[in-house]
Amino acid sequence: MAVQEPVLVPVELQAHGLLLRPWEDTPGDFAAALRGLSDPDFRRWNSAVVPRPDESGARDFLRRRREGWGAGDLASFAVTEDGSVLGQAAIGMIDRPMRTARVSYWLLPEARGRGVASRALETVTRWSFRDLGLHRLELGHAVGNEPSCAVAGRCGYPLEGVLRGAMVDISGRLRDVHLHSRLATDPLPAAGA
Repeated sequence: MAVQEPVLVPVELQAHGLLLRPWEDTPGDFAAALRGLSDPDFRRWNSAVVPRPDESGARDFLRRRREGWGAGDLASFAVTEDGSVLGQAAIGMIDRPMRTARVSYWLLPEARGRGVASRALETVTRWSFRDLGLHRLELGHAVGNEPSCAVAGRCGYPLEGVLRGAMVDISGRLRDVHLHSRLATDPLPAAGA
């Protein structure tokens, strides 16, 4: 019996001045993951299921990113510029038969406010439609996370509605979630996304 190839082959994506590459088991990627997971703004807006903000959590984060490619359910990229890791962009919850997935992103503090999240999101969005053959990408964020809402809008992900009590945050509190989506058939966003 032949061994089945992984559903997702790790790739690098280069666009908009960024290189998106699979996370690696290196000291630099470990340090960036630990900084990201420990960032108070990251923790403020994320759910209770994010890895712990310690060395064990960062190791788990990197391990899950590697395993996701092989399992075919997560394509996770370290967002880099000039060799420095600035954050993450990912396509998760990939459902090939339904042609849907969920997108996510986060940035280290020094990368915020420079259009990096929009450029990274647009890059993984186009790759998902073109190379994975997906039709619908969903993007969810806690209500009140205005920077994330703005990134979604710039990248052509209109707000579809509010999912009430859909997320348990790190403190254990139920939070509402904004649901945005983009279809492969939607027009491309305006230049500068």
